[in-house]
Amino acid sequence: MKICIFCGANASLDPQVNQEVKDLMKHFATEGTELIYGGAGIGIMGALATELIVQGGKVTGVIPQQLMKKEIAHGGLTKLHVVKDMHDRKKMMYDLSDAFLIFPGGMGTLDELFEILTWKQLGIHQKPIAIFNINHYYDHLLGFLDHAVEKGLVKQQDRLLLFDSNNWDNIWNYFKDYVK
Repeated sequence: MKICIFCGANASLDPQVNQEVKDLMKHFATEGTELIYGGAGIGIMGALATELIVQGGKVTGVIPQQLMKKEIAHGGLTKLHVVKDMHDRKKMMYDLSDAFLIFPGGMGTLDELFEILTWKQLGIHQKPIAIFNINHYYDHLLGFLDHAVEKGLVKQQDRLLLFDSNNWDNIWNYFKDYVK
């Protein structure tokens, strides 16, 4: 399985996020799961890639030319695709992946989440999407989505397109069952 992780280019101040990076990449290595991600060597992105490389796993990065220096492209990846712009980055990441995992992150992560979720809503793809709600990071966002359902602006069936859990095993089982 190839799982795309959308996450922060900044490092997390939450030690639980940093521990989940290690635990998750150990699981990826054990299961032979390939990481597809934004190609950076910094922040949570870089930590995930480096950890999986150390564990002997496969890592594919996709980075726009303009971010090669700002995000500092990771030098030890299995594959690094350098693309024209952010749109091409997201499109390639979507094409390469079997599932999407949303790790803690900032505005770019939210952009990626909502674009891939909208694509699923529109029927452009049928791949599973899950938020890894580490240490309640996404509680307010998930609450907002539920509020939008209550107000009639998001359909319940569309809200259900996004799985969420604070437990990786639950997400892994969701991905495995979904892909079957």
